Formats: sequence, C-alpha cells, structure tokens
Amino acid sequence: MTALQRYELSGAPGSPYTRKMIGVLRYRRLPFSVYWGNTRIPEGYPEATPRLLPTFYFPDGDDGALVPVTDSTPLIRRIEQEHSGRSVIPTDPVLNFLNSLIEDFGDEWLTKAMFHFRWAHEADWRNAAPLLVYWNTNMAADEQAHEFADYFAKRQIERLYVVGSNEVTAQTIEDSYQRLIGILDALLARQGFVLGARPSSADFALFGQLTQLAIVEPTSAAITQNASYRVRAWVDLMEDLSGLEPTEDDWFTAEEAQDALAPLLAEIGRTYAPAMIANAAAIEAGQDTFETEIDGRAWTQPVFKYQAKCLHWLRQDHANLSDNERGAVDSLLSGSGCETLFE
Repeated sequence: MTALQRYELSGAPGSPYTRKMIGVLRYRRLPFSVYWGNTRIPEGYPEATPRLLPTFYFPDGDDGALVPVTDSTPLIRRIEQEHSGRSVIPTDPVLNFLNSLIEDFGDEWLTKAMFHFRWAHEADWRNAAPLLVYWNTNMAADEQAHEFADYFAKRQIERLYVVGSNEVTAQTIEDSYQRLIGILDALLARQGFVLGARPSSADFALFGQLTQLAIVEPTSAAITQNASYRVRAWVDLMEDLSGLEPTEDDWFTAEEAQDALAPLLAEIGRTYAPAMIANAAAIEAGQDTFETEIDGRAWTQPVFKYQAKCLHWLRQDHANLSDNERGAVDSLLSGSGCETLFE
C-alpha cells in the first residue's frame, strides 16, 4: 500500500459519497484531482465493477498499475493509515465506535431519504434529472439532454422500491428526516459538530447526504431550511474545513457524548436498527425481501447484501472492544433501540 501524495478520483456533484470524500480530503489538507462525470476520466483508467461513485485510483496493481477502489468508509480508514494528523476518527475507542455507528446511519439510512426525496415527488425529479445529465457533461445538446433526463428519471422512479420507498413507507422516511434536522440543530449548537468541536467521519457521512437533501432536492431543502438555518449553513461550512485547527481535546468526553448524542442514537434505534436487523435476518434465511415495522408502520424492501456486511462489521467492532469499553458503549446505547443491533 503506497501513501499517495495526490489522490485521484472520479465522481459527481450529485453523489453524496463523492461529496463526503472530497470534504474529508479538503479537511485533511490532502491534494487531490477529481474527474467529474464519466466523460472526463483519463483514457486507460480502470473502471470499477460495479461502477460506484466515487471511484479512487490507487497504484495497487502489478508494477504500479492503477486499481479502482470504491466504498467511502474503508477509503477513509485507508487514508487515515497513509497520512497522520487532522484525523476524522476519534482516538477514544468508545467514541470511535459511536462514530462508526453514526457514519453507517448516514451512509445506509439517510441515503434512503436522499433517494426517496429525489425521485418520489415530481417537483424533485424534474429538478434532479437534468442536473444529473449536465453534471456528467455540461456540453450535451439540450434535446439529447432532456431525452436522457426523462429516461433516467423513469428508471430511477421505477427503482424507488429498492430503498424501501413506497406509498406506505413515504411518511416514515419523511418523518425521520424532519426529526433528524431538529436533532442535528440541537447537537450542532453545542460545539459545532456531531462528536464535539472537530469533524468526524460521521459528520462527513451526514454532510454527504445533506449536500443533496438540504440543497438540491426542493422538497427536502424546504424542510431543512424551515426547520433549521443552522443545519443548512453547516452543510456549506462542511464543504471546506481546511482552515480549522483541531486539537485532541475537541472531541466529546464520555459524559458529554452521553448527554449530547442521546436524541440522535434514539433516532438511529428507531429507524436504522430495525431495518438493518431485518435485512440481515432475511439474507441469512435465504430470502429476497424483508418485512419489518419501522416507526409503527410496515416496511418492505428487497434485501441489500452490502448492508448486511455493514452490520457484520459493526458487530465485529463491538466484539473487539475491551470489556470496559463495551460496557461503556452498551450503557450509552441502552434504551435507544441501538442496543438491539448487538444482542
């Protein structure tokens, strides 16, 4: 594994995970080059299978050949190993674990809201579809761009069921988003970030989704701004935190975390936890879909194998804690609903 002096990645402005990773790189003050859209990737660069955004290019192959690498969470941990200083991972094991849990909530539950708001409401998909086309290539002819936007929107609307979005679950998703904005408003008012006075990978996961939800999608953008100018402004500030000078004392203490994070952990336990548990159980049983209840309403969707891996990794992290650390984590999670993830 080679520590790069400049990172190369392809991505899109409409990709929450691209925005998550660019935010991390800027905060870490690490040089990078981003290739927007699939028309600007240098000739000969390998393509990830499946093609996911962002795709990083590392010289990990034979004789330094470029290898495409995706998945923001392990990418952040790899970059942590390659470059010291300005870490987005708390050093305290208990806070580190909570960071991983909140990051996964952002990546795997809040993304449902992003996909839902983008494609479930006509005003939103009519806004998003042409943007996605022009973000990929802003020189496309108007007629061709509009035709592809209509085609892409139709395809994505037909795929809403994949993230669990339908007429029954829509209220569950939208209510959860409304609550989350209120929770974040109160949390950010304390010290500016989710885990204290410096950003964590959990902050960047939430930020990535909010670059779309709070700005691009008209319906959720209105919800965000009406509920919290603070959260809306925070999204802009998170874009570039290269000027922030963090210290180790900027992380929450255990006592501060217990008080500050209780509402957020309760939201995670209310929504993300039952979805992740039901998904993993269905996969283990060999089923193609799972059914559960989230926030008092029925929830049905196709299984998602990657999310079962995410839960497995979290459970491994929980098991790898020392007895004292695990006890502290369990105490923080008790009564939130999150404890069910580790029973």
